[in-house]
Amino acid sequence: MSLVTLLPFIVLIGAMFLMTRSAKKKQQQAANMRNEMQPGTGVRTIGGMYATVKEVNEDTVLLDAGPGVELLFAKNAIGAVLSDDEYNRIVHGIEHDLKSDMDVVPDDASSLTETDAPADAASDDKSVDLGKKAAEPADETTDEPAADAAPAEAQTDEKAKKSDGGSEAK
Repeated sequence: MSLVTLLPFIVLIGAMFLMTRSAKKKQQQAANMRNEMQPGTGVRTIGGMYATVKEVNEDTVLLDAGPGVELLFAKNAIGAVLSDDEYNRIVHGIEHDLKSDMDVVPDDASSLTETDAPADAASDDKSVDLGKKAAEPADETTDEPAADAAPAEAQTDEKAKKSDGGSEAK
């Protein structure tokens, strides 16, 4: 047999070795984490329940899930051992003190749009041209009014009638 025919098998065996090695490392880390649990530590089970460790035995863990609620779990059912800060943040909603030093984002955008200039200066600004064209004057060569002039005037008259708030609104 040549080296070229053996190469795919060697690569396949090497990949399988690396995958099993990384899986064994993860299992070992999880076992070490579970063995380091002590009473008073906050944990999350694989089912997503947060509780405090009350007692650790060889294969089981007694968890305190609330006032008067004690649950017996297998050690393998513990998904994560949490730090005190993380447990308090998740369960009690208590944030760490370092986060209070950061900038606070406002709940509304009004503070983001405010300027230091007084309000009177802002109202003196000229109107902004948004690209709308006014009615075009009559064409001098044909002596006909522009096609857009009449409909634009009719639309402004209709808007004025609707906004009068007269007897039509009653």
